[in-house]
Amino acid sequence: MNHSERFVFIAEWFDPNASLFRRYELLFYPGDGSVEMHDVKNHRTFLKRTKYEDLHLEDLFIGNKVNIFSRQLVLLDYGDQYTARQLGSRKEKTLALIKPDAVSKAGEIIEIINKAGFTLTKLKMMMLSRKEATDFHIDHQSRPFLNELIQFITSGPIIAMEILRDDAICEWKRLLGPANSGLARTDAPESIRALFGTDGIKNAAHGPDSLACAAREMELFFPSSGVCGPANTAKFTNCTTCCIVKPHAVSEGKYCEMVTEMYSGPCVAMEIQQTNPTMTFREFCGPADPVRRTVIQKCTH
Repeated sequence: MNHSERFVFIAEWFDPNASLFRRYELLFYPGDGSVEMHDVKNHRTFLKRTKYEDLHLEDLFIGNKVNIFSRQLVLLDYGDQYTARQLGSRKEKTLALIKPDAVSKAGEIIEIINKAGFTLTKLKMMMLSRKEATDFHIDHQSRPFLNELIQFITSGPIIAMEILRDDAICEWKRLLGPANSGLARTDAPESIRALFGTDGIKNAAHGPDSLACAAREMELFFPSSGVCGPANTAKFTNCTTCCIVKPHAVSEGKYCEMVTEMYSGPCVAMEIQQTNPTMTFREFCGPADPVRRTVIQKCTH
């Protein structure tokens, strides 16, 4: 084992006392599992090389959050060319955003994402304020269609997802197709924008163009600093109930078993609105045991 081999990442930590983000170089030595950190701004060593057993090579991919001695760091980018070459094809996280025009097609889009080999690690339906929409579209501040973008993205609920796989950013962009849905129907007819989009603004879904952009956008929707991020769409009225889609139903392909099931992967919690929602939705779901449900259905026909 080569104890001098090291991988370097640019990482960021939110300092709650100063209410600002601090940037570091994080060095990981796979030979002995040691780590080292350098303060980027002040050009000094922050943590001398120290063995740290809770960090592993498989944890090191862009967009991931790692804990180093109780500090949660977000990995923003590779710190040198060697690391980029060696680990560049490893797992990445990126943001997948379903826009207001395609929320009704969310199930079909998530199925496409799963079939493409992505792991869905976070999901939240939300409504953006004008300020949040402006922050999201910061790269389009000088574009003449900025107002149109903001009006559209705030016109209804959106679904933000954090998705994971090898080369996630490029693969998600490939699934999306060209930004203009009309062009997508010509050049990439099986793409998400071709299937569910309308034009260059109402184009169904969004994906970041780079690692840095993905990290920034994921921080907007799933902040690591302890703030809540954009408000979700739950109404919490007497006409709503809670629906939880269990992990096996998300990924599909009894007490201890139920506990294992609930932490085996991501599940989806939804607020359901209906008259007398609790009883109506329980009747809709049927018995918890699918075998029992089948027997009951046969007996009633």
